[in-house]
Amino acid sequence: MYQSPRRLCSALLQRDAPGLRRLPAPGLRRRSPPPAIVPRPASPRLLAAVSAASGAARSCSRTACSMGNGTSRLYSALAKTLTSSAASQHPEYLVSPDPEHLEPIDPKELLEECRAVLHTRPPRYQRDFVDLRTDCPSSHPPIRVMQWNILAQALGEGKDNFVQCPVEALRWEERKCLILEEILAYQPDILCLQEVDHYFDTFHPLLSRLGYQGTFFPKPWSPCLDVEHNNGPDGCALFFLQNRFKLVNSANIRLTAMTLKTNQVAIAQTLECKESGRQFCIAVTHLKARTGWERFRSAQGCDLLQNLQNITQGAKIPLIVCGDFNAEPTEEVYKHFASSSLNLNSAYKLLSPDGQSEPPYTTWKIRTSGECRHTLDYIWYSKHALSVRSALDLLTEEQIGPNRLPSFNYPSDHLSLVCDFSFNEEPGGSL
Repeated sequence: MYQSPRRLCSALLQRDAPGLRRLPAPGLRRRSPPPAIVPRPASPRLLAAVSAASGAARSCSRTACSMGNGTSRLYSALAKTLTSSAASQHPEYLVSPDPEHLEPIDPKELLEECRAVLHTRPPRYQRDFVDLRTDCPSSHPPIRVMQWNILAQALGEGKDNFVQCPVEALRWEERKCLILEEILAYQPDILCLQEVDHYFDTFHPLLSRLGYQGTFFPKPWSPCLDVEHNNGPDGCALFFLQNRFKLVNSANIRLTAMTLKTNQVAIAQTLECKESGRQFCIAVTHLKARTGWERFRSAQGCDLLQNLQNITQGAKIPLIVCGDFNAEPTEEVYKHFASSSLNLNSAYKLLSPDGQSEPPYTTWKIRTSGECRHTLDYIWYSKHALSVRSALDLLTEEQIGPNRLPSFNYPSDHLSLVCDFSFNEEPGGSL
Protein backbone atom coordinates (compact mmCIF):
# COMPACT_ATOMS: atom_id res chain seq x y z
CA MET A 1 0.00 0.00 0.00
CA TYR A 2 1.34 3.41 -0.95
CA GLN A 3 2.37 5.75 1.86
CA SER A 4 3.19 9.41 1.44
CA PRO A 5 6.78 10.34 2.36
CA ARG A 6 5.52 12.35 5.33
CA ARG A 7 3.49 9.45 6.71
CA LEU A 8 6.38 7.09 5.94
CA CYS A 9 8.85 9.15 7.98
CA SER A 10 6.36 9.41 10.81
CA ALA A 11 6.11 5.61 10.85
CA LEU A 12 9.89 5.34 10.89
CA LEU A 13 10.13 7.69 13.85
CA GLN A 14 7.46 5.86 15.80
CA ARG A 15 9.06 2.48 15.13
CA ASP A 16 12.72 3.25 15.60
CA ALA A 17 12.81 6.41 17.68
CA PRO A 18 10.67 5.41 20.65
CA GLY A 19 9.56 8.30 22.78
CA LEU A 20 10.37 10.90 20.12
CA ARG A 21 6.96 12.38 19.33
CA ARG A 22 6.13 14.24 16.13
CA LEU A 23 7.12 17.86 16.52
CA PRO A 24 5.14 20.44 14.54
CA ALA A 25 7.69 23.24 14.96
CA PRO A 26 9.15 25.02 11.90
CA GLY A 27 12.46 24.17 10.26
CA LEU A 28 15.97 24.33 11.60
CA ARG A 29 16.93 27.58 13.26
CA ARG A 30 20.36 28.98 12.64
CA ARG A 31 22.79 28.21 15.35
CA SER A 32 22.33 29.78 18.73
CA PRO A 33 24.73 29.10 21.61
CA PRO A 34 24.70 25.37 22.50
CA PRO A 35 21.94 24.55 24.97
CA ALA A 36 23.08 24.46 28.58
CA ILE A 37 23.70 20.97 29.91
CA VAL A 38 21.24 20.36 32.69
CA PRO A 39 20.12 17.23 34.54
CA ARG A 40 17.65 15.30 32.40
CA PRO A 41 14.03 15.73 33.47
CA ALA A 42 11.87 12.76 34.35
CA SER A 43 8.89 12.16 32.07
CA PRO A 44 6.66 9.23 33.08
CA ARG A 45 4.41 9.76 30.05
CA LEU A 46 7.35 9.48 27.66
CA LEU A 47 8.79 6.49 29.49
CA ALA A 48 5.54 4.59 29.11
CA ALA A 49 5.56 5.30 25.38
CA VAL A 50 9.22 4.33 25.14
CA SER A 51 8.63 1.01 26.87
CA ALA A 52 5.83 -0.02 24.52
CA ALA A 53 7.47 1.22 21.32
CA SER A 54 10.93 -0.16 22.05
CA GLY A 55 9.52 -3.59 22.82
CA ALA A 56 7.77 -3.65 19.45
CA ALA A 57 10.92 -2.42 17.72
CA ARG A 58 13.06 -5.12 19.31
CA SER A 59 10.55 -7.80 18.32
CA CYS A 60 10.48 -6.54 14.75
CA SER A 61 14.26 -6.35 14.59
CA ARG A 62 14.72 -9.90 15.78
CA THR A 63 12.26 -11.16 13.19
CA ALA A 64 13.77 -9.23 10.33
CA CYS A 65 17.51 -9.35 10.85
CA SER A 66 18.48 -12.72 12.27
CA MET A 67 21.32 -14.05 10.14
CA GLY A 68 23.65 -15.72 12.58
CA ASN A 69 27.41 -15.94 12.78
CA GLY A 70 27.65 -19.06 10.68
CA THR A 71 26.22 -17.53 7.51
CA SER A 72 28.66 -16.10 4.97
CA ARG A 73 28.66 -12.34 4.49
CA LEU A 74 27.96 -12.70 0.79
CA TYR A 75 24.92 -14.89 1.36
CA SER A 76 23.74 -12.61 4.17
CA ALA A 77 23.98 -9.49 2.05
CA LEU A 78 22.18 -11.11 -0.87
CA ALA A 79 19.55 -12.65 1.35
CA LYS A 80 18.92 -9.35 3.09
CA THR A 81 18.57 -7.53 -0.23
CA LEU A 82 16.52 -10.10 -2.11
CA THR A 83 14.52 -12.26 0.24
CA SER A 84 14.70 -10.99 3.81
CA SER A 85 11.58 -10.33 5.79
CA ALA A 86 12.99 -6.85 6.47
CA ALA A 87 12.37 -5.95 2.83
CA SER A 88 8.93 -7.55 2.71
CA GLN A 89 7.68 -6.23 6.06
CA HIS A 90 9.30 -2.81 5.83
CA PRO A 91 9.67 -1.67 2.20
CA GLU A 92 10.41 1.83 3.49
CA TYR A 93 13.98 0.60 4.14
CA LEU A 94 14.50 0.38 0.38
CA VAL A 95 13.49 3.94 -0.53
CA SER A 96 14.70 7.03 1.28
CA PRO A 97 11.90 9.52 1.96
CA ASP A 98 12.10 12.79 0.04
CA PRO A 99 13.18 15.46 2.57
CA GLU A 100 11.11 18.05 0.69
CA HIS A 101 7.95 16.29 1.86
CA LEU A 102 8.98 15.65 5.45
CA GLU A 103 7.61 17.75 8.26
CA PRO A 104 10.51 19.70 9.83
CA ILE A 105 11.28 19.38 13.51
CA ASP A 106 12.76 21.85 15.96
CA PRO A 107 16.22 20.71 17.15
CA LYS A 108 15.66 22.16 20.62
CA GLU A 109 12.45 20.19 21.08
CA LEU A 110 14.09 17.02 19.77
CA LEU A 111 16.95 17.56 22.22
CA GLU A 112 14.45 17.84 25.06
CA GLU A 113 12.80 14.61 23.92
CA CYS A 114 16.15 12.80 23.90
CA ARG A 115 16.92 14.02 27.40
CA ALA A 116 13.52 12.85 28.59
CA VAL A 117 14.22 9.34 27.24
CA LEU A 118 17.62 9.43 28.98
CA HIS A 119 16.40 10.85 32.29
CA THR A 120 17.55 7.80 34.30
CA ARG A 121 21.12 8.17 33.01
CA PRO A 122 23.71 10.62 34.34
CA PRO A 123 23.82 13.93 32.44
CA ARG A 124 26.29 14.60 29.65
CA TYR A 125 29.66 15.94 30.67
CA GLN A 126 30.34 19.52 29.67
CA ARG A 127 32.98 20.02 26.98
CA ASP A 128 34.19 23.49 26.11
CA PHE A 129 35.33 25.02 22.85
CA VAL A 130 38.89 26.37 22.82
CA ASP A 131 39.27 29.66 20.93
CA LEU A 132 42.10 29.29 18.41
CA ARG A 133 41.63 32.51 16.43
CA THR A 134 44.79 34.40 15.55
CA ASP A 135 43.37 36.94 13.11
CA CYS A 136 40.43 39.28 12.61
CA PRO A 137 36.88 37.88 12.65
CA SER A 138 35.60 36.51 9.35
CA SER A 139 32.80 38.31 7.55
CA HIS A 140 30.92 35.01 7.25
CA PRO A 141 29.79 32.56 9.96
CA PRO A 142 32.23 29.71 10.59
CA ILE A 143 31.69 26.20 9.25
CA ARG A 144 31.27 23.74 12.11
CA VAL A 145 32.42 20.20 11.30
CA MET A 146 31.87 17.16 13.52
CA GLN A 147 33.90 13.95 13.10
CA TRP A 148 32.68 10.88 15.00
CA ASN A 149 32.91 7.12 14.96
CA ILE A 150 29.57 6.45 16.64
CA LEU A 151 30.14 2.67 17.16
CA ALA A 152 28.01 0.33 15.06
CA GLN A 153 25.23 -1.12 17.16
CA ALA A 154 25.82 -4.66 15.90
CA LEU A 155 29.54 -4.45 16.74
CA GLY A 156 28.99 -2.87 20.13
CA GLU A 157 26.59 -5.60 21.20
CA GLY A 158 28.01 -8.52 19.27
CA LYS A 159 31.73 -8.25 18.53
CA ASP A 160 33.67 -5.55 20.37
CA ASN A 161 33.67 -7.13 23.85
CA PHE A 162 33.65 -3.99 26.00
CA VAL A 163 34.07 -5.96 29.20
CA GLN A 164 33.62 -3.00 31.59
CA CYS A 165 30.57 -1.58 29.81
CA PRO A 166 27.22 -2.77 31.20
CA VAL A 167 25.02 -4.42 28.59
CA GLU A 168 22.24 -1.98 29.50
CA ALA A 169 24.42 0.95 28.43
CA LEU A 170 24.51 -0.43 24.86
CA ARG A 171 20.72 -0.70 24.38
CA TRP A 172 19.94 1.00 21.07
CA GLU A 173 16.70 2.53 22.32
CA GLU A 174 18.70 4.80 24.62
CA ARG A 175 22.14 4.84 23.01
CA LYS A 176 20.78 6.43 19.83
CA CYS A 177 19.34 9.24 21.97
CA LEU A 178 22.80 9.79 23.48
CA ILE A 179 24.23 10.02 19.95
CA LEU A 180 21.50 12.44 18.86
CA GLU A 181 22.00 14.48 22.03
CA GLU A 182 25.70 14.92 21.23
CA ILE A 183 24.92 16.01 17.66
CA LEU A 184 22.11 18.37 18.70
CA ALA A 185 24.17 19.95 21.49
CA TYR A 186 26.94 21.06 19.10
CA GLN A 187 24.78 21.75 16.02
CA PRO A 188 27.34 20.93 13.30
CA ASP A 189 26.92 22.33 9.81
CA ILE A 190 28.64 19.19 8.48
CA LEU A 191 28.57 15.78 10.12
CA CYS A 192 31.05 13.02 9.24
CA LEU A 193 30.26 9.63 10.78
CA GLN A 194 31.77 6.16 10.76
CA GLU A 195 30.29 2.78 11.81
CA VAL A 196 26.78 3.85 10.89
CA ASP A 197 24.47 0.82 10.76
CA HIS A 198 21.19 2.66 11.40
CA TYR A 199 21.28 5.17 8.55
CA PHE A 200 17.96 4.45 6.84
CA ASP A 201 15.84 3.83 9.92
CA THR A 202 17.26 6.48 12.27
CA PHE A 203 19.78 9.05 11.11
CA HIS A 204 18.51 9.82 7.61
CA PRO A 205 14.84 10.33 8.53
CA LEU A 206 15.64 12.37 11.64
CA LEU A 207 18.49 14.49 10.28
CA SER A 208 16.62 15.12 7.03
CA ARG A 209 13.84 16.70 9.06
CA LEU A 210 16.45 18.88 10.77
CA GLY A 211 17.51 20.28 7.40
CA TYR A 212 20.46 18.02 6.54
CA GLN A 213 21.16 16.29 3.25
CA GLY A 214 22.79 12.91 3.77
CA THR A 215 24.86 10.35 1.88
CA PHE A 216 25.67 6.82 3.04
CA PHE A 217 28.27 4.42 1.65
CA PRO A 218 28.35 0.98 3.33
CA LYS A 219 31.35 -1.30 3.56
CA PRO A 220 31.13 -4.04 0.88
CA TRP A 221 31.65 -6.79 3.47
CA SER A 222 30.63 -5.22 6.75
CA PRO A 223 31.47 -7.26 9.88
CA CYS A 224 28.02 -6.26 11.17
CA LEU A 225 26.52 -8.85 8.81
CA ASP A 226 28.13 -11.62 10.87
CA VAL A 227 26.23 -10.55 13.98
CA GLU A 228 22.88 -12.10 14.78
CA HIS A 229 19.97 -9.62 14.75
CA ASN A 230 22.06 -7.09 12.81
CA ASN A 231 20.56 -4.05 11.12
CA GLY A 232 22.51 -4.32 7.89
CA PRO A 233 26.04 -3.21 6.94
CA ASP A 234 27.85 -0.33 8.60
CA GLY A 235 29.58 2.40 6.64
CA CYS A 236 30.43 6.08 6.39
CA ALA A 237 27.80 8.82 6.35
CA LEU A 238 28.12 12.49 5.47
CA PHE A 239 25.46 15.11 6.26
CA PHE A 240 25.42 18.85 5.52
CA LEU A 241 22.90 21.62 6.18
CA GLN A 242 21.04 22.46 3.00
CA ASN A 243 20.37 26.04 4.04
CA ARG A 244 24.12 26.71 4.17
CA PHE A 245 25.58 24.62 1.34
CA LYS A 246 24.83 23.51 -2.19
CA LEU A 247 26.13 20.15 -3.39
CA VAL A 248 28.38 20.57 -6.43
CA ASN A 249 29.83 17.08 -6.76
CA SER A 250 29.79 13.80 -4.84
CA ALA A 251 31.99 10.70 -5.08
CA ASN A 252 31.76 7.38 -3.26
CA ILE A 253 35.22 5.84 -3.12
CA ARG A 254 36.04 2.20 -2.45
CA LEU A 255 39.64 2.34 -1.30
CA THR A 256 42.34 0.20 -2.87
CA ALA A 257 45.55 -1.17 -1.40
CA MET A 258 48.30 -2.44 -3.67
CA THR A 259 45.82 -2.44 -6.62
CA LEU A 260 43.29 -4.54 -4.68
CA LYS A 261 39.81 -3.29 -3.83
CA THR A 262 39.37 -3.28 -0.04
CA ASN A 263 36.52 -3.30 2.45
CA GLN A 264 37.08 0.34 3.44
CA VAL A 265 35.31 3.31 1.87
CA ALA A 266 35.22 7.10 1.71
CA ILE A 267 32.78 9.80 0.64
CA ALA A 268 34.05 13.06 -0.88
CA GLN A 269 31.74 15.95 -1.70
CA THR A 270 32.39 19.38 -3.13
CA LEU A 271 30.13 21.95 -1.50
CA GLU A 272 29.47 25.61 -2.22
CA CYS A 273 28.78 28.02 0.64
CA LYS A 274 25.56 29.88 -0.05
CA GLU A 275 26.72 32.93 1.96
CA SER A 276 30.08 33.46 0.25
CA GLY A 277 29.98 31.38 -2.94
CA ARG A 278 33.27 29.73 -1.88
CA GLN A 279 33.71 26.04 -2.66
CA PHE A 280 35.47 23.36 -0.64
CA CYS A 281 35.69 19.57 -0.50
CA ILE A 282 34.66 17.57 2.56
CA ALA A 283 35.63 13.89 2.86
CA VAL A 284 34.96 11.16 5.40
CA THR A 285 36.68 7.79 5.69
CA HIS A 286 37.35 4.82 7.97
CA LEU A 287 40.58 2.91 7.37
CA LYS A 288 41.40 -0.72 8.16
CA ALA A 289 41.68 -1.57 11.87
CA ARG A 290 44.00 -3.82 13.85
CA THR A 291 47.69 -4.08 14.61
CA GLY A 292 49.67 -5.70 11.81
CA TRP A 293 47.80 -3.86 9.04
CA GLU A 294 49.95 -0.74 9.05
CA ARG A 295 51.18 -1.14 5.44
CA PHE A 296 47.64 -1.84 4.31
CA ARG A 297 46.39 1.37 5.96
CA SER A 298 49.27 3.26 4.41
CA ALA A 299 48.28 2.05 0.94
CA GLN A 300 44.64 2.95 1.57
CA GLY A 301 45.70 6.42 2.67
CA CYS A 302 47.77 6.92 -0.46
CA ASP A 303 44.82 5.88 -2.61
CA LEU A 304 42.52 8.31 -0.81
CA LEU A 305 45.04 11.13 -1.19
CA GLN A 306 45.28 10.46 -4.92
CA ASN A 307 41.51 10.56 -5.26
CA LEU A 308 41.34 13.80 -3.31
CA GLN A 309 44.15 15.26 -5.41
CA ASN A 310 41.99 14.71 -8.48
CA ILE A 311 38.77 15.95 -6.86
CA THR A 312 40.37 19.15 -5.55
CA GLN A 313 42.13 19.79 -8.89
CA GLY A 314 45.54 19.61 -7.30
CA ALA A 315 44.59 21.45 -4.07
CA LYS A 316 42.89 24.35 -5.89
CA ILE A 317 39.72 23.53 -3.95
CA PRO A 318 40.15 23.73 -0.14
CA LEU A 319 39.82 20.40 1.60
CA ILE A 320 38.65 19.00 4.96
CA VAL A 321 39.17 15.27 5.63
CA CYS A 322 37.53 13.61 8.63
CA GLY A 323 38.06 10.05 9.65
CA ASP A 324 38.84 7.21 11.97
CA PHE A 325 42.23 6.35 10.49
CA ASN A 326 42.87 3.52 12.98
CA ALA A 327 46.44 4.83 13.03
CA GLU A 328 48.56 6.56 15.65
CA PRO A 329 50.57 9.65 14.58
CA THR A 330 53.67 7.44 14.36
CA GLU A 331 52.22 5.41 11.46
CA GLU A 332 53.11 5.91 7.80
CA VAL A 333 49.57 6.80 6.78
CA TYR A 334 49.59 9.75 9.18
CA LYS A 335 52.93 10.90 7.78
CA HIS A 336 51.57 10.65 4.23
CA PHE A 337 48.75 13.04 5.09
CA ALA A 338 51.03 15.39 7.01
CA SER A 339 53.50 15.65 4.10
CA SER A 340 51.00 15.54 1.24
CA SER A 341 51.13 18.04 -1.61
CA LEU A 342 47.55 18.89 -0.57
CA ASN A 343 49.17 20.96 2.20
CA LEU A 344 47.14 19.50 5.07
CA ASN A 345 47.35 20.08 8.79
CA SER A 346 45.67 18.20 11.64
CA ALA A 347 43.26 20.52 13.44
CA TYR A 348 43.49 18.95 16.88
CA LYS A 349 47.25 19.50 17.06
CA LEU A 350 46.38 23.16 17.64
CA LEU A 351 45.06 22.29 21.11
CA SER A 352 48.55 21.32 22.28
CA PRO A 353 50.85 23.93 23.87
CA ASP A 354 53.27 23.86 20.92
CA GLY A 355 50.60 23.33 18.27
CA GLN A 356 52.49 20.29 16.99
CA SER A 357 51.24 17.39 19.12
CA GLU A 358 48.10 15.32 18.73
CA PRO A 359 45.82 14.70 21.73
CA PRO A 360 46.86 11.80 24.00
CA TYR A 361 43.73 9.86 23.01
CA THR A 362 40.58 9.97 20.91
CA THR A 363 39.44 6.47 21.91
CA TRP A 364 39.72 4.70 25.26
CA LYS A 365 38.22 1.30 25.95
CA ILE A 366 38.71 -1.95 27.86
CA ARG A 367 38.34 -5.22 25.99
CA THR A 368 39.12 -8.81 26.91
CA SER A 369 42.62 -8.22 25.50
CA GLY A 370 43.19 -5.30 27.89
CA GLU A 371 42.94 -1.53 28.07
CA CYS A 372 43.39 0.44 24.84
CA ARG A 373 44.06 4.17 24.74
CA HIS A 374 44.90 5.54 21.28
CA THR A 375 44.78 8.60 19.06
CA LEU A 376 43.10 7.37 15.86
CA ASP A 377 40.65 10.09 14.79
CA TYR A 378 41.57 13.25 12.90
CA ILE A 379 40.24 16.32 11.12
CA TRP A 380 42.67 17.37 8.39
CA TYR A 381 42.29 20.70 6.59
CA SER A 382 43.96 22.81 3.89
CA LYS A 383 46.10 25.15 5.95
CA HIS A 384 46.71 27.54 3.04
CA ALA A 385 42.99 28.13 2.53
CA LEU A 386 41.29 27.47 5.89
CA SER A 387 41.77 28.48 9.51
CA VAL A 388 40.59 26.69 12.65
CA ARG A 389 38.70 29.21 14.74
CA SER A 390 37.88 26.87 17.63
CA ALA A 391 37.97 23.20 18.58
CA LEU A 392 35.99 21.19 21.12
CA ASP A 393 38.17 20.02 23.98
CA LEU A 394 38.28 16.31 24.82
CA LEU A 395 36.86 14.59 27.85
CA THR A 396 39.34 14.26 30.69
CA GLU A 397 40.37 10.93 32.19
CA GLU A 398 38.30 11.76 35.27
CA GLN A 399 35.22 12.42 33.16
CA ILE A 400 35.68 9.23 31.15
CA GLY A 401 35.90 7.22 34.36
CA PRO A 402 37.67 3.97 35.31
CA ASN A 403 35.46 1.75 33.13
CA ARG A 404 36.35 3.86 30.07
CA LEU A 405 34.15 3.97 26.94
CA PRO A 406 31.39 3.37 25.98
CA SER A 407 29.38 3.97 29.15
CA PHE A 408 26.06 5.21 30.49
CA ASN A 409 27.45 8.74 30.01
CA TYR A 410 28.86 8.35 26.52
CA PRO A 411 27.55 6.23 23.61
CA SER A 412 30.74 5.38 21.70
CA ASP A 413 34.27 4.16 22.33
CA HIS A 414 35.48 7.13 20.24
CA LEU A 415 35.17 10.79 21.19
CA SER A 416 33.57 13.24 18.82
CA LEU A 417 35.85 15.93 17.35
CA VAL A 418 34.30 19.30 16.48
CA CYS A 419 36.00 22.27 14.79
CA ASP A 420 34.89 25.68 13.52
CA PHE A 421 36.55 26.65 10.22
CA SER A 422 36.68 29.86 8.25
CA PHE A 423 38.14 30.65 4.85
CA ASN A 424 41.36 32.62 4.71
CA GLU A 425 41.18 35.85 2.78
CA GLU A 426 41.73 35.33 -0.92
CA PRO A 427 44.90 37.17 -2.05
CA GLY A 428 44.18 38.89 -5.32
CA GLY A 429 40.67 37.43 -5.32
CA SER A 430 41.68 33.75 -5.67
CA LEU A 431 43.27 30.95 -3.71
